[in-house]
Amino acid sequence: MQQTCRNPWCKQSFGITEEDSSLRESLAPVVAGKRFPLPQPTLCPDCRQQRRAAFLNEMHLYKRTCGLTGKNVLSDKDPEQPYIVYDQEVWYSDRWDALKFGREVDFSRPFFDQLKELSLVVPYPSRFTVPQFDENSEYTNYAGRNKNCYLIFDSDENRDCYDSYSLNGSVSCMDCYRVRRSELCYECIDCLQCYGSAYLQDCVNCSDSMFLKNCSGCKHCLYCININNKEYMVENKPVSKKDFEHIVTLLADRKHILAAQKHFQEWRLRFPEKFIHGVQNENVIGDYLLQSKNARHCFDGEKLWDTAHLYRTFMSVKNSMDCEATGEGERLYQCSTAGYGAYDVFFSANCLDQISNLFYCSFCFHSKNCFGCVGLNRKQHCILNRQYTEDDYERIVPRLIEYMQKTGEWGDFFPPALSLFAYNESIANDYYPLTEAQAKALGYRWKERDSREYAPPTFVPPASVGEVRDDVIQETLACGTCGRNYRIQAQELALLRSVRMPLPAECFFCRHHNRMRKRNPRHLWQRSCAKCKKELQTTYAPERPEIIYCEECYLKEVY
Repeated sequence: MQQTCRNPWCKQSFGITEEDSSLRESLAPVVAGKRFPLPQPTLCPDCRQQRRAAFLNEMHLYKRTCGLTGKNVLSDKDPEQPYIVYDQEVWYSDRWDALKFGREVDFSRPFFDQLKELSLVVPYPSRFTVPQFDENSEYTNYAGRNKNCYLIFDSDENRDCYDSYSLNGSVSCMDCYRVRRSELCYECIDCLQCYGSAYLQDCVNCSDSMFLKNCSGCKHCLYCININNKEYMVENKPVSKKDFEHIVTLLADRKHILAAQKHFQEWRLRFPEKFIHGVQNENVIGDYLLQSKNARHCFDGEKLWDTAHLYRTFMSVKNSMDCEATGEGERLYQCSTAGYGAYDVFFSANCLDQISNLFYCSFCFHSKNCFGCVGLNRKQHCILNRQYTEDDYERIVPRLIEYMQKTGEWGDFFPPALSLFAYNESIANDYYPLTEAQAKALGYRWKERDSREYAPPTFVPPASVGEVRDDVIQETLACGTCGRNYRIQAQELALLRSVRMPLPAECFFCRHHNRMRKRNPRHLWQRSCAKCKKELQTTYAPERPEIIYCEECYLKEVY
């Protein structure tokens, strides 16, 4: 079945497969014994994902005051917007009651208008972290159980880590992207259990190395591709320990590192790439997948089972569809951040911890059987934050769904007007960049840049970290790409000295986007294996210069 996307900036034709229709049909929720079908989507997969991602601001932080105590807090909600923000510890406490904002459903008005009004009066937590388990990690978001961390996002259980995204179980790492259980790593991407290394990508169990791609079990290696269990190698050839150490010693200043990056990007194109980033998968279509089965059009996930159109899952997900940032859940549909014991959650955002039978809810925790609620904790049988008996809840919700079916609201994720964030604050702008005019035409807000963040620098980063004095932490630097100001923290300086890397010449955001560009996009193309000519669906576009192999040919080449 073919559809035309209703997004005016898209209008592309997209197919709805029998598998997708079957999964969507199986996910139809049951309320008070009545089954409510989920309508076929009118937005293409990319535009559906774009809308969900527009409800997540993970990396832009502001200074605000707690709406209850007046305490200064750091928040991901723009102080120029009317939303009420509470300090996290206060928000999770019993010092306020979200039910006092409840109201009855008005069946003469669109439901989303009523939900918007509720969202403007219910307080939100200042950030999305786990304050009771964090230590000295205020400048983090969508993160938890971190200690002595600064500017890490979508990251858990780290210590002494900085300026990174999707970092988990790591120690003393900086400027990394999707790195797990690693230590003393710098500018690494999609790596696992690596140590004392820099500029690694798609590597496992590597240490004391630089500029590796698709390597495993390697030690003291440089400029190597597709090698396993090797030591003292340069450009895939063995060298003496003395020669290796001499070459690495030169890679300590900006000029040599930039030259090394350029050389490595050219060198790696001589070697084949596997069409998919992933292992231990069965019947999957997508990229960056691990230990998954029957996962279609899924990206950045592990332990997925019978799923479709999932993006960035953080734990096991089963029988789910059209979600961003979900984990430890089953029967999730059109959600943006939901998990940790989630079951039957529909059209909801930022809901976690033993949740079930939620519809159109946001920032609800330990709750079940709620519809159109905001900011609830340990509640059930609530509609628009109003408490009902179980009988009344089961009487009203079917009527409300039928009403939303008539208004055309049932079956879609929240409309753009309900996002707390400007489009260019959200992660949607990272994957689907829009102009200000395009974003506003779709109903999103736009955040103007703050001129105070673009002052002239008082310090220009030198060639090597050895030239930097301790008082650099008092200086203001300016990004060499976008001009945004940034500072070097004392702990960042200490780590850069330990790994012998120069101070960054770009702000956090530009460095983050540079790393994103080194990963493949969330889009699939048809290509054929360069060796056996087998047809493949891959995230390597046909015009890209990489040599692409199917899994069988790649394994024969590498092992």
